[in-house]
Amino acid sequence: MSETLAAGATTVPRTPWYRSMFTQLLIAVVAGIVVGKFWPWLGTDLKPLGDGFIKLIKMVIAPIVFCTVVLGIAHVGNLKSVGRIGVKALIYFEVVTTFALLFGLLVGNLVKPGAGFHIDAQTLATGADQIAKTTQKAELPHTVDFLLNIIPTSLVSAFAENKLLQVLFVSVLFGLALAKFGENGPPVVLEAIDHVSRILFIVIGWIMRLSPLGAFGAMAYIIGQYGLKALGTYGKLIACCYGAALLFILVLAAITRIFAGASLWKFLRYIKDELFVALGTASTEVVLPRIMTKLVDAGCSRATTGLVVPTGYSFNLDGATLYLAICVLFLAQALGVDLSVGEQVTALAALMLTSKGMAGVPGSSFLALSATVSAIGHGSIPVAAVAILLGADRLMDSMRVTVNLLGNCVATLVVARWEGQLDSDRLARVLDGKPVEPLDDPDPMADRARV
Repeated sequence: MSETLAAGATTVPRTPWYRSMFTQLLIAVVAGIVVGKFWPWLGTDLKPLGDGFIKLIKMVIAPIVFCTVVLGIAHVGNLKSVGRIGVKALIYFEVVTTFALLFGLLVGNLVKPGAGFHIDAQTLATGADQIAKTTQKAELPHTVDFLLNIIPTSLVSAFAENKLLQVLFVSVLFGLALAKFGENGPPVVLEAIDHVSRILFIVIGWIMRLSPLGAFGAMAYIIGQYGLKALGTYGKLIACCYGAALLFILVLAAITRIFAGASLWKFLRYIKDELFVALGTASTEVVLPRIMTKLVDAGCSRATTGLVVPTGYSFNLDGATLYLAICVLFLAQALGVDLSVGEQVTALAALMLTSKGMAGVPGSSFLALSATVSAIGHGSIPVAAVAILLGADRLMDSMRVTVNLLGNCVATLVVARWEGQLDSDRLARVLDGKPVEPLDDPDPMADRARV
């Protein structure tokens, strides 16, 4: 092993600090805050920079997910193995997101972030109109509709509409069909998909070089549009949510250590560039291709990574569920309502369902909260009360993005080890920054990955 490693691995030279993506992103985020603070009109006008970068990434997400999943499943060639990965992933998602909801309710009851607001329900008459405008009158799908929507209208529509679960569904079927066709699928087809995958990652490499510009525009817009003064108005709620997120990350660290045999802190250092891109743009989708590549490079199988990560973007929103649980209690406390244990259990059950259909729906957090408030059925908490959070919701993006991203990475590591598809030795070496044997399909951005 050591001889092979010495022959096949190379030590990646350290990138100069000024060329490090982490440094560039840090400077871009700080610059965005400064511009948004002192020139808010300019910060608001810079929104297209962030939007353009996000659109560039989303442009290639669907084909990358397709190639990764198809190649992974075709090489596994075992329907039972694919089924086990899916079932184990869903079990993990349900356990951890339920814990996140319970944890959020516990923190909300102890900290009481809404105490002292003294909101008069009579002043919320226009709240429903504000929520409708924010959500573009969208609705969260019912459970049956959500499950049926996983099946695309056509093979083309899944990619054209960029719906990850539909793309994943098509990819799994295509990969299984290739595996069934031959031991490893038709060589010509697999080779063609592999070449397309490499080309797409080269494109991602080019796009990622624009990430500091995208982070700068997105951060300037957020501060310019909402201002730093909102931090004072919603200070207790913000502190409560971010404090809960930090504690929950400690839970994720324990899960990573116990069930994946790895250090979450070392993993954070490994994905610091992707984390900063996600924080700067307030989106986890923009780093999905790079996160999948890094997880595979760190020892997770292609099949596990390709199935768990895209599915987790809909079923494993740990940060969002944590935030929603706290906000339910915040709204009740702000209106002077003391929710009973039974009402909180009802809220928990409602959030377990509504949080699964949030991905891709405009203003999904407001829709989930509105549905939960309706389910509680407490007359003193009007649905329009959700409008109280309009000034704070965008400030919570960094918390939700961080926990969502880490939660999906931890899920992939845990499920991969659970299924016996995690190379623990490779993972340890990668996280320690040591050289490893190059994969058959090396990451085209590897020279920028470990800095």
